[in-house]
Formats: sequence, structure tokens, C-alpha cells
Amino acid sequence: MKPTLQLRLSQHLALTPQLQQSIKLLQLSTVEMQQEIERYLLENPMLERDDDPGDGFSSAQQFDSPVNQETRSEAPAPSEASGEREQEVPISPSDVDDDRWASDAGTFTGAGRDEDDDSDPQDIHSATVSLRDHLGWQLGMTLLSDRDRALVRFLIEALDDDGYLSTPLAELLETLPPEYEIEIEELDIALRLIQNFDPIGIGARSPQECLGLQLRAQPADELRNLALLIVEQHLELLAARDFVKLRRLTSADDEQLKAAHLLITNLNPRPGARFAQTEARYITPDVMVKKLKGKWTAYTNPDAYPRLRINRLYAEILSRQRRGNGNLTGQLQEARWLIKNVQQHIETIHRVTQAIVDRQRQFFEHGEVAMRPLVLREIADILGLHESTVSRVTSQKYMATPRGIFELKYFFGSHVATDSGGACSATAIRALIKQLVGAEDGKKPLSDSQLSEILGQQGIVVARRTVAKYRELLNIPPVNLRKTL
Repeated sequence: MKPTLQLRLSQHLALTPQLQQSIKLLQLSTVEMQQEIERYLLENPMLERDDDPGDGFSSAQQFDSPVNQETRSEAPAPSEASGEREQEVPISPSDVDDDRWASDAGTFTGAGRDEDDDSDPQDIHSATVSLRDHLGWQLGMTLLSDRDRALVRFLIEALDDDGYLSTPLAELLETLPPEYEIEIEELDIALRLIQNFDPIGIGARSPQECLGLQLRAQPADELRNLALLIVEQHLELLAARDFVKLRRLTSADDEQLKAAHLLITNLNPRPGARFAQTEARYITPDVMVKKLKGKWTAYTNPDAYPRLRINRLYAEILSRQRRGNGNLTGQLQEARWLIKNVQQHIETIHRVTQAIVDRQRQFFEHGEVAMRPLVLREIADILGLHESTVSRVTSQKYMATPRGIFELKYFFGSHVATDSGGACSATAIRALIKQLVGAEDGKKPLSDSQLSEILGQQGIVVARRTVAKYRELLNIPPVNLRKTL
């Protein structure tokens, strides 16, 4: 066949490196963002911290072209550019005209850090002794034979984080070498020794046994005996709050049952939990919300990000070279992109946050009960952004308010129709349910149907199943478990 030449036109989308970096930075949390900036500072010599807030050096504009010196003189003055930027993005409520933000694409003036402070909040957490170390210390203070000491140590290693021995002794016995000729009675004796250790209730095989061990350690009296009887024989009835049957089976009156119930609830069903090593999670809010002159305003947190600028020394060396160094030129461009993208990152967060604050101002005035329905599309339309951009901005970003610290996604949620034809936020409904349950009579708690009727009287049409779902989200037990004497 005779070869022919054909011309075809096609289009395809291609993300530039700068746009890819911008999208990546936008979806990072504050902590992840700080880590990413630290990585760039280590890898790119053209990038450095700007520890001098008064430095008027404007790096990226000055070194856009290493060869063309005329371009520098045409760049706007830093004071003029920064004035324009300050009007767009306020930084702190105390000083709206703060000069931390420069409109110059080459300088990102976020927050400075105290260089004299060597402490790292991530490294500060409570130094606690582990459960096994605590029990091992008590074992070392106990006079036992080597054989018994080894068995006790063996059972200590078998305890879970709550202090329970969840594996039966018979199964543990099978894991021991047969040549040791260990009897199950020996393991039982070793377990009794552990149950005498601190904390009381350790080494229990069930919550019932755990509570019983704690009660038996208390002085014997009528109240303790009643509580012990309930725990050992009628714990399921107590969990179901079937006080009528408890009165009949224990021959106790309401006051005695109430006192025994209080005694049992004051016990610790997880004695080993306080020794668990828990890693603290620190949150750095991206924005702060305060009321100034009667208006709720969002301000960028000045401590969320370090100040960045182009390294003056390397940039000057590069500008003097007739033929630019390819490696340094690429790193200079990368540094300018990073500074510009970080600026855009903060500005986008500020814009989205301010839009949220404007739509949810009643929440800041009156709390959760005044939360209005809000979806990502509404904020996207207001700001002229794509819905996916708003989703990235609100993910893992936090707002510090007089009512606490909230993730930006907290202000978005589903809604329920009202009798007037409007809509009520699911967050507001949950807050109302919490208020109603908190004010109910403990002897006659409100059922889900009654809660649905009360909400209906307020114009909020909510089905019983929806009330039950919201109640479970609030960790509120059902009506039978909320009943008190």
C-alpha cells in the first residue's frame, strides 16, 4: 500500500510542575505543610528563612532575569505592593496593616519562630510507666521461688492493655514446654498473685471479675455487700437498668440501690488503661476568628508557617553570571514557585474561611443550635472556585474560635426540611437533641419518638429513626439505659 501523510489535531490537559505543586500544597494539613517546607529548605540552597520581618528585600521580583538588569528597576516598590496585599489578607486582629505579608511573589512572610526556643511540641508528651513495668516492679518486691516468679512473669506478658487476661489458662498452659511439667493449678496461683497487685482489678478475666476484685478490696459493710451481690449475680440487670427486678431479687429499697449503683459506677472497669502510652495529637489552627467592631472576621494564623525568601547570596551570584548556571537557575525557579504557591495556599484558606464565617455568623453568636445548612458548592459559587478546591482547602484545616477549635469541614453538613419550607442543619438538630436529653427527668427519660414530637412542635420535621441516628452519633444511650432511680 502506498504510504500517505496525514495531519491530526488533538487536545490534552497537562499539569505544569507549578500547578502540580500548588494542588499538592493545598491539600496538606498545617503540620504536613511545615514538614514539606522544611524539606524544600534542606534541598534547595536558593531558599531560606526570612528571620528579619523588617527586611525589605524582594527576592523573586529582583531576580526574575539574572541577565536583564533593567527588569529590576521596573519592579514595584515593596512598600506599594505590600500595601495592596495587606488590604486583601488581614493577618492579625491587633494590627490589620501588619507587614508580614508582601505582595512580592518572591517573599512569603508568614510566621516567624523563636530561634532561642529549642523545644518541639511533638516531643513533649507524658512519660508514663508501662503496665508490665509497673507489675514487674511489684513482682521484684515479692518473695517467690524462681519457678513461681517465671510463671507470674509469663502471665504478666499475656495481659492486654486494659489489664485483662483474655486468654484462658488452659490455652496458655498448652504454649508452655511439656518438659517443665507445669500444672494448671500453678498458673491459677500465679494469677491470684497478680490480682493482688496494684492497680486493683488487674488480671481479671471478665469485667464482672474485675469489678468484683475491686469491691472485695474495700471494707466489708452492707452497701459493699449489696454492690458485690449485684456485680456477681445481677450485673446484666444493672446494665439494662431494670431496677424493678433488682429490687425484687435483692430485697433492697430505692435508696440502697441508688447508693450501690453509685458505688459500682465509681469503679474502674479498665484498670490497666491509665498505663497505656497515648500519643498526643497537636493541632495548629490555620486561621483565627474574632469579633471586631461587631463583625466576625477571619485572620490568618501568623504562627502556622515560617517566613520564606530567596537566598540573597546565591541570587546575586547567579545574576552576575553571563551564562546562568542551569542547576541554580532551576532551583531559583523552584524556590519562586514554592513561595508563590505557599502565598496562594494561605490566601485561598483565608478566602474560604471568611466565606464560611459570613455564612455561619449565627453559629458564632449562639452556638451549635444556630448552625445553618451549608454545602461545598455554595462556598465554591461565592468565591468562583471549583468544588474540589474547596474540598481540599477544608480538609485537615482548622479554625480557632471563641467557641473552640473546629475543622473547616465541621461547618458543612446535611439539612432537614422545616414546616415553614426552610431547612435546618443536622448539627443544629443534634445540638437540640443534646439539650433536650440534658434537661430531661432521669426517672422519665425521653424516648426517640418523644424527641421527634418535641422537634416537630418546633417546626423541625424529623423521623424517629433520624433522631435515633443523631442520638447515637452523640453517644447518648437509649431511653432504657438513661433511666435513673
